[in-house]
Amino acid sequence: VRLQVQSVEKPLYRGTFHCFQSIIKQESAFGLYKGIGSPMMGLTFINALVFGVQGNTLRALGKDTPLNQFLAGSAAGAIQCIICCPMELAKTRMQLQGTGEYKLKMKNYKNSLDCLIKIYRKEGLRGINRGMVSTFIRETPSFGFYFLTYDCMTRYLGCEAEDSYVIPKLLFSGGMSGIVSWLSTYPVDVIKSRLQADGVGGVTQYNGILDCIRKSYHEEGWRVFTRGLTSTLLRAFPVNAATFATVTVFLMYMRSEDNLRECEPGPVIQQPSSL
Repeated sequence: VRLQVQSVEKPLYRGTFHCFQSIIKQESAFGLYKGIGSPMMGLTFINALVFGVQGNTLRALGKDTPLNQFLAGSAAGAIQCIICCPMELAKTRMQLQGTGEYKLKMKNYKNSLDCLIKIYRKEGLRGINRGMVSTFIRETPSFGFYFLTYDCMTRYLGCEAEDSYVIPKLLFSGGMSGIVSWLSTYPVDVIKSRLQADGVGGVTQYNGILDCIRKSYHEEGWRVFTRGLTSTLLRAFPVNAATFATVTVFLMYMRSEDNLRECEPGPVIQQPSSL
């Protein structure tokens, strides 16, 4: 987030590693966890919603085809924006609080919940849903590629319950799914972060998505849309490897319980992403 929104005229960070060093030096290791309250509050519901909607949508579509995998994932991505957008707004505001050009003598927000409450009181529902359209544009195709990639990877690697290497294969498939999903819509994420950060410190720069794209490109060129990509991909692999592997292994375990003994025999992971 800090790399995505920093000023081109007075950049605070030269890159991912320099940003990491600067945060620890100036704000201690706790600075790396600014805004953690927001994901802690929202990610449980987001993942439950995403995997639930994706699985049910795929069953409703009938056939397990690559197109249907993409459509089911896209539906899940679109619906979870309701929670994702306010969550990321609070996270962005908390992460920018007290840094560089956004540095203030007094902290505006005590925590993520306090941040959302204050934004709501000042700007209403429109305020806490700032960046909703860009979030929707990012998440809808991104989750389509997310589930499609996982399905293709697990099929290609032959992930079956009796395989002794099933866990490493699931971790690798999940990690690659995260990378592909972020690469597919990353420029939109940069725009989303800039729109949600806009107005911090009392300065408003953008009138909307197109205005943000135009001004960002005019000032910094096409490279602006890759700002922070390295740190995002470094995060994406382990996070999504853990997410997909945990969900899959948990459901494999549940399938082995009494309530699923009447299922037909065969490999458990025939349709990994629609478990």
